[in-house]
Amino acid sequence: MTTLRQLGTSDIRVFPLSLGGNVFGWTADEAQSFAVLDAYAAAGGNFVDTADSYSAWVEGNEGGESERIIGRWLKSRGNRADVVIATKVSQHPEYQGLTAANIKAAADASLARLDTDHIDLYYTHFDQPEVPVEEIITALDDLVKAGKVRAIAASNITPERLKASLEFSEAEGLARYVALQPHYNLVSRDTYEGPLQSLAAGHGLSGVPYFALAKGFLTGKYRPGTTVDSPRAAGAGAYLDSPTGLRVLSALDEIAEARGVAPATVALAWLTAQPTITAPIASARTPDQLPPLLAVADLTLTPEELDRLTEASA
Repeated sequence: MTTLRQLGTSDIRVFPLSLGGNVFGWTADEAQSFAVLDAYAAAGGNFVDTADSYSAWVEGNEGGESERIIGRWLKSRGNRADVVIATKVSQHPEYQGLTAANIKAAADASLARLDTDHIDLYYTHFDQPEVPVEEIITALDDLVKAGKVRAIAASNITPERLKASLEFSEAEGLARYVALQPHYNLVSRDTYEGPLQSLAAGHGLSGVPYFALAKGFLTGKYRPGTTVDSPRAAGAGAYLDSPTGLRVLSALDEIAEARGVAPATVALAWLTAQPTITAPIASARTPDQLPPLLAVADLTLTPEELDRLTEASA
């Protein structure tokens, strides 16, 4: 049985791999999405990440498709109490921004799509510097007080705005961020390492990184001279043009072979071992893509293996 991890200073405990819901209603239809969710839950997974805007970028979609699929899955399985649902506000086409009025309207819309009475973890998806942190935090605190949200978190925010938000929460005794969702992985370290990670550590925030596998590059399926049929192929393939990307692939291959696991498992295990990181996010279109992701719960890299990967990615 995998030990669940505490999410920041909250009372929420989560599996060490968060299942990304961005593919639901995009590259995975409802039946495929249910199959992936079932397999994740059967393995002990309990932390599902989505956003109100998923997947508005797909022609014919309006945003909220992922939340609707997750809501129907929760209802059909009767397991709402066992699953930690994280969703986000600011990017839905009809609910843009982080004004107090928009945050509250968007939360109600997400609750309706998820067919639930509460959101476990509610993120500001992209910070809006023109909106005062006082307005954002007060609106989020109102949602917590109303029982609509259990805990709040931030994504895509500068250290300065995060610090100001935390200080306002503490000064006023309001709900405070318990988690941070940064862009962070073995080939993209600059955004998080430094001031943001220091702030997270100093305030007890959990890091829940997105693009944990660099759009699929760190699975090892992207190699020089190969073609991968994926909507993310262009983004992932770009890392092949970088000496760092090739060095990281080589180190992943070496350690994966020695440990008898997939490169993706090693990449996620490196991430999980970094300060403040609680549960990287990774998505799967089909159940057979899940095992190497779930295996991170059982893999602890040695200090030598971690150093090898850290040096390769420097």
